[in-house]
Amino acid sequence: FDHHPMIDDFLFLKSQAREHAAKMTIPSPSMLHFRGQMNPDVYPDMDLFFSDVAEAYRKAVHAFYEAGCRYLQLDDTSWGYLASDAQRAEVRERGWDPDDLMRIYAKTLQAVLLDRPKDLWVTMHICRGNFQSAWIAEGGYEPVAETLFHEIPVDGLFLEYDSERAGGFEPLRLVERPDLYVVLGLVTSKTPALEDQDLLLSRIEEASRFVALDQLCLSPQCGFSSTVEGNELTVEEQAAKLRLVAETAEEIWG
Repeated sequence: FDHHPMIDDFLFLKSQAREHAAKMTIPSPSMLHFRGQMNPDVYPDMDLFFSDVAEAYRKAVHAFYEAGCRYLQLDDTSWGYLASDAQRAEVRERGWDPDDLMRIYAKTLQAVLLDRPKDLWVTMHICRGNFQSAWIAEGGYEPVAETLFHEIPVDGLFLEYDSERAGGFEPLRLVERPDLYVVLGLVTSKTPALEDQDLLLSRIEEASRFVALDQLCLSPQCGFSSTVEGNELTVEEQAAKLRLVAETAEEIWG
């Protein structure tokens, strides 16, 4: 991994960050399975596949750390899909049990992060699709909440909550770890209309009924350019949304 292109990407990012920590984002290991396809000639055994994936990712995590990374984010669409009734039905049509997949993915992430350095901050973003302002998965977090909040050993979870498609905050009642941060993606990256700050404040207050306020954070729902095509916003509209996030966070947490 010493000369991997993604390490070079991180080093460039770090050189531009200067006074702030550079966050590196990479696909979560589950994406190799959920969005890919195993070659049965190479991996006739699913357990062997995930064992190798976990080891490769464990080495990658340590390589990023050695390069100076202290904030690593795993981007993962599988959990958003596994929370969707329609997508769960498609998973069954592919011959998988959605609940079994959750356990396998959680176990794999546990192996990846088992011996990560103590000062490496790791988060995971649960995406519902973000191609050219489009989306794929809908449904509240209830089907995945217990596994997601109890078995995934990350420091923070970025949860999309920018529309009714994500359901309510009730699944957050299952957040029991006092050291787990929940980042509410209340500001959409899909459309240019600027959210009302009073509504954001109200929604954060609502979420704090289920998770302590000092464990909550605020962010855009996803990136503004998940692919090279980008979303249907101008640079100025994106900047306005980021300012709104910063100003709202300052209003609540100081």
